[in-house]
Amino acid sequence: MDNTASKLNTQKVPRRILGALLAGISAGVVPRAGAPYIAIGRVDEIRALTDDLARVAEGQSSMRLLIGRYGSGKSFLLQLLRSRAMELGFVTADADLSPERKLSGEGGIATYRELSRNLAVKASPDGGAWSGILSRFMQSVTGEIPADLPEEEYRAAVMNRVNNILAPLGNEVGGYNYITVLTRYAEAYLADDTEHMAACLRWLRGEYRTKTDARAAIGIRTLSIIDDATWYSHIRLLSRFVRLIGYQGLLVLIDECVNLYKIPNRISREANYEKILSMYNDTLQGVASGLMIVLGGTPRFLEDTRRGLFSYEALRSRLSDGRFVMDSGVPLKNMMSPVIRLRRLSDNELLALTLRLRSLHAQYYGTDEAVSDEMAAAFLKEELDRAGAEEMITPREIIRDFVTLLDLLYQNPGATFEDMMRKAEAAPVNSDPDGENASWHPANSEGESPAEITPPVRVELSDIEL
Repeated sequence: MDNTASKLNTQKVPRRILGALLAGISAGVVPRAGAPYIAIGRVDEIRALTDDLARVAEGQSSMRLLIGRYGSGKSFLLQLLRSRAMELGFVTADADLSPERKLSGEGGIATYRELSRNLAVKASPDGGAWSGILSRFMQSVTGEIPADLPEEEYRAAVMNRVNNILAPLGNEVGGYNYITVLTRYAEAYLADDTEHMAACLRWLRGEYRTKTDARAAIGIRTLSIIDDATWYSHIRLLSRFVRLIGYQGLLVLIDECVNLYKIPNRISREANYEKILSMYNDTLQGVASGLMIVLGGTPRFLEDTRRGLFSYEALRSRLSDGRFVMDSGVPLKNMMSPVIRLRRLSDNELLALTLRLRSLHAQYYGTDEAVSDEMAAAFLKEELDRAGAEEMITPREIIRDFVTLLDLLYQNPGATFEDMMRKAEAAPVNSDPDGENASWHPANSEGESPAEITPPVRVELSDIEL
């Protein structure tokens, strides 16, 4: 385990973050803060994604697909990457797709608005960072201009610098409108015109429904708006803009992509896949400088040749593993591929995770640790011995069960660990690899691709490194 993880294990976690972390994981959701404190395993995946961030910081671009079953850790890894990117000076934006939020057609602008709402930087980690980004823009403009210049000279110098900073955006699709709005914002900033500053901010967030409303509010008669057809172009513009004002780049995280697989209309579904192809080509060909996109989805979303990404030949030919992986006969991993398949955590990694949660739970409630190392190992053994658990149980289920156990022991002082284990009923494990009822099956009977299967490792306390 790396030094960072070891330090986090003994570090005092802020109570606000720790409370949200425990509440989130006990409810089966991934909190937006605190993910690094329970980061166990996934070393290769984290290293590969961090290497991508380093390349993007140099002006390159990247796109990855995180593929795994529900509860396998996709959303957790996305939030972990989000936290890491902000620490490195990136702007981040994340959104979950839904029936209302898509990538193409009706629903594209809804996705853009969600990304804008969740726009975050280190100083604003919970979202709502547009105002801070624009403040940094104006600071980068005015920082080198003497404040004691006569008013007209100062204004002319500021606007000249604004034009010089924004000039590179003119080569991008939609760049003229972007430059126009940012220039109007700078003019309003100098005039202390909060009304027009707010109007420009609304445009950048994609909140105007019609061109007429935008033009009336901002005062520019030729202005277009961000809509379903143009939202992705403005993501590219944002990635260029944030680099121009000193950020490392833009990280865009889009989860729950399985909702695209569920679109019933084939034409609409393929239009969304066409948008993914555009993103893939832009980032892998280096067209979208400073942009990193990560999509999260299930094996079915990727591999189903009837409705998944593999039903779209242009994507299948780019994203399939190739014969050296598929025909190898042994589980091989390829962290250089655009597709990262989340393997099953080993038993020892799962045990290390439960021990970490035990320590955090005791820290939050100010109590002694409720279960010993041997008890935690017994709990994990019981979870993994349930019928079908070897292939089907996920970290989410184990975490939720263990935190629930700790909560019960805390709230019921008379109860013991042994009582809880005796009363535990053998509940069936979800046998659907994606958590859905659909007539699709991966290539092998275990429900995962060959590169995802990890040989079982028995729990040994002596092997655990915290």
